[in-house]
Amino acid sequence: MSNIIESHFGTLMSPKKIAAGAASSVRKQGAFYVFSLRVDSDDIREYSFTDRQRAESAREVLISHLEQKIISDAKRTGS
Repeated sequence: MSNIIESHFGTLMSPKKIAAGAASSVRKQGAFYVFSLRVDSDDIREYSFTDRQRAESAREVLISHLEQKIISDAKRTGS
């Protein structure tokens, strides 16, 4: 699923690496485990969980959703 695709500028990109780079690592902040996800340049979302395992699994799921969004956006722009 993590194929390398070509952008409409002609550059090759890996959606999996782009999506993983848009997510911060899980860190402990007070009583919560927090990470943020940059969906767009002006849309940064922060998620918090009380359990580290749940935070890690939610982060992986959201990264895969973002990867699918990147792929669909690339197809929509005609690359």
